[in-house]
Amino acid sequence: MTAMITRRTALALGGAAIVTGIVGLPATPAWSAETDDRINEFAGGTAPQEGRVSIDAPEIAENGNTVPVGISVESPMTSEDYVESVLILADGNPRPGVATFHFSPMSGEATAQTRMRLAKTQDVVALAKMSDGSVYMSRRTVKVTIGGCGG
Repeated sequence: MTAMITRRTALALGGAAIVTGIVGLPATPAWSAETDDRINEFAGGTAPQEGRVSIDAPEIAENGNTVPVGISVESPMTSEDYVESVLILADGNPRPGVATFHFSPMSGEATAQTRMRLAKTQDVVALAKMSDGSVYMSRRTVKVTIGGCGG
């Protein structure tokens, strides 16, 4: 005897799946263990704060093989208060570490630009370590449509 799914059962299951999806999804995507390790290593045990870091990257990348990204950090860049380094991570890549930039007060401003490969739609994360030991973080989702390793 085969079990038959009625229209009522199908609608109930579909509704339950939608509610579970809406309620059960985390507000921020879970990062890979390697990304967490890189963040913890860079921050040196300091909890990253939101703010001061800006990521300039396209919302939609038509070609995941070469995605431009720019990073800037608000800082007076004086000998007492400056950005020491910036780490860029791409969480969805097999190896999330993209680049690390080092600055000094003589840099004048903490900005950098590069291009990276994104394997699929994912978050680009930028962390800035300040001279006083504080760490700031920003995140931006980049949707990859073609040319990457996935979509």
